[in-house]
Amino acid sequence: MYLGIDIGTSGVKAILMDEAGEVVAQATAPLPISRPHPLWSEQDPQDWWRATNVAVSRLPHALRDGVKAVGLAGQMHGATLLDASDMPLRPAILWNDGRSTQECEKLERDVPDLWQVAGNMAMPGFTAPKLIWVRDHEPGVFSQTAKVLLPKDYVRLRMTGDYASDVSDSAGTLWLDVEKRNWSSSLLAACDLSMDQMPDLMEGSEVTGGLLASVANDWGVAIGTPIVAGGGDNAAGAVGVGVFGPGDAFLSLGTSGVLFAADAGYSPNATSGVHTFCHALPGLWHQMSVMLSAASCVDWAANMVGVADAGALIAETEVADMFGTSKAIFLPYLSGERTPHNNPHAKGVLFGLDHDSGAAQVGQAVLEGVALGFADGLSVLASGADVESISVIGGGSRSAYWGRILSAALNRPLVYRRNADVGPALGAARLAQMGVEGKTKPGFFAPEIQHEIEPRASDVAFMAEQFHRYRLLYQSTQDLF
Repeated sequence: MYLGIDIGTSGVKAILMDEAGEVVAQATAPLPISRPHPLWSEQDPQDWWRATNVAVSRLPHALRDGVKAVGLAGQMHGATLLDASDMPLRPAILWNDGRSTQECEKLERDVPDLWQVAGNMAMPGFTAPKLIWVRDHEPGVFSQTAKVLLPKDYVRLRMTGDYASDVSDSAGTLWLDVEKRNWSSSLLAACDLSMDQMPDLMEGSEVTGGLLASVANDWGVAIGTPIVAGGGDNAAGAVGVGVFGPGDAFLSLGTSGVLFAADAGYSPNATSGVHTFCHALPGLWHQMSVMLSAASCVDWAANMVGVADAGALIAETEVADMFGTSKAIFLPYLSGERTPHNNPHAKGVLFGLDHDSGAAQVGQAVLEGVALGFADGLSVLASGADVESISVIGGGSRSAYWGRILSAALNRPLVYRRNADVGPALGAARLAQMGVEGKTKPGFFAPEIQHEIEPRASDVAFMAEQFHRYRLLYQSTQDLF
């Protein structure tokens, strides 16, 4: 049995996977988010640890004592600052925090080769500009910072006592030489940081330590159970869904939205806001288009129109089936946007309503708007043209109606695989299995295909029109934000 833990933004997910790769149990625990000021997004690292313990405790106790190894996945970019006693100095600054625009500009001025070395342009969501912000606005906190960890690696510290990370997650800090898969002393120096403040780096399936006795006893797992490095949520999700090589791609419909394409080489394309990171598997890289708000847009819309939850809104929208008839447009920029705009100040826009507009029309516009955001991202992926079909993971993968809309916007078949809704946690468990078996390459295949959605010609034509209007709406409003 293998335990996979995913430290998400809205909650922690834990799964148990058997030797054959089947998910036999899963559990979740929610997480709160704090937004004390405009553009800010923070979480208490202690909440990650509490939620991890709750999620694990909800797994069947009888199965936990058979766990051979644990893998970790997690939300990327979060700046977790610890003092010399490993206590958090402040709330962690999250991936969707937009406060550090000026710091990004400074970093790019100070490091002319940033895009080539780090594989990415400086964006407020990345970790490095957050530390510059802390240095300049909270100097007392900065001066006490002994270690900087990513969210899942703080949980690892609580599990094992080790400072360790993997290259896929660390590639999202802007401190990694992404081609060499190691820390860059020059990028760290630009933020007045040193190697001593960074965790040890490993590939995703390498063992970083063993489970502490106190944690093992609480969890009902053997003391010293190996913990592997794991991966950032997207790279781990790719391992979970079988996206290993060139031409393989997936679309993640979680709180944020990701279009992920695997690559055998290092091919940065920072100009268009494309992310180029290390894969969680050795010798591989990947490109990503990232939307800061995806399924969270549906949650927002459900709350706004007074529907119970996102699932209820999608169901009501599907019953109304206004696809191809409603021309309302939604810009899904509730937290700003990364690819392709790199604009933390972008705002959500709901355009084209009238007196007859109700919950279903709003729901239709939101589902289409998120799909069009993905299409905008696909258009700037260098490897996007090579992608023939796209696997879908995340909570949003449960809706076939949304899948129809997404397939039309992307003009690609969508593939839905077994356990798609637990992608990152499953990938973490698979990496754990690789770690104890001593394998550097996956010895497993992509999960079984449950169904596929082919784009319909009439839907593709309609979404092409909507895409044109979508882009015009952003161009017309971007200077008003």
